[in-house]
Amino acid sequence: MDLITCQNVSFAYEGKVVLRNLNFKIKSGDYLCVVGENGSGKSTLIKGLLQLKMPVKGNILMGNTIKPKEIGYLPQQTEIQKDFPSSVYEVVLSGCLNRIGIRPFYGRNEKEIVNENLKKLSIENLKGRCYRELSGGQQQKVLLARALCAANKMLLLDEPVAGLDPRATQELYRLIGQINKEMNITIIMVSHDIRSAIQCAGRILHLKNEQLFFGETKDYIKSDVGKQFLGGEINA
Repeated sequence: MDLITCQNVSFAYEGKVVLRNLNFKIKSGDYLCVVGENGSGKSTLIKGLLQLKMPVKGNILMGNTIKPKEIGYLPQQTEIQKDFPSSVYEVVLSGCLNRIGIRPFYGRNEKEIVNENLKKLSIENLKGRCYRELSGGQQQKVLLARALCAANKMLLLDEPVAGLDPRATQELYRLIGQINKEMNITIIMVSHDIRSAIQCAGRILHLKNEQLFFGETKDYIKSDVGKQFLGGEINA
């Protein structure tokens, strides 16, 4: 089942095209890693998939089973956000904002969703802690739980392991893989950590202000663009 289809999509800022000729489909259950150098258009694509930026050419088609507000999103953290003074429970609960509609308060259903996601990520023991007192790895788990509260069928992750130590990085990758396989949540992950990401992702989208590659990981590591970016063919 196709969740998102990009057809000849291009994006521009102030009349200058920064990302062009995107043609790919994201299917239910996919684990897609979006790679490319800084300034290659990855952040622009993220905004487009979230419908925060409209293409100047082409179409982004959403499948009947998913809406933009049902996509869980984990953005890159700023230093100010890392110092947020709320409790873990409050941060995760805020991921349910789109679920409450016009109601002025969170109900029992939203609170149950929060507790379920805290449990799924094994961080229910942190729910009363202050967010800014947590380690970087713990904070990312909290934000992942928050994104899950918003997700229906898809999670969009922007550099989720940036700044984490190796142990926290591997733990977060394990959790993302678990979410993909056990919960059947489609994953779209932007990452510079391509060597680790290709161990997890089933598909790769490589950007350099245009689409250089889209396809399965096993084909990417054998492709010319993959070999160049990886520094030689490796075993996935």
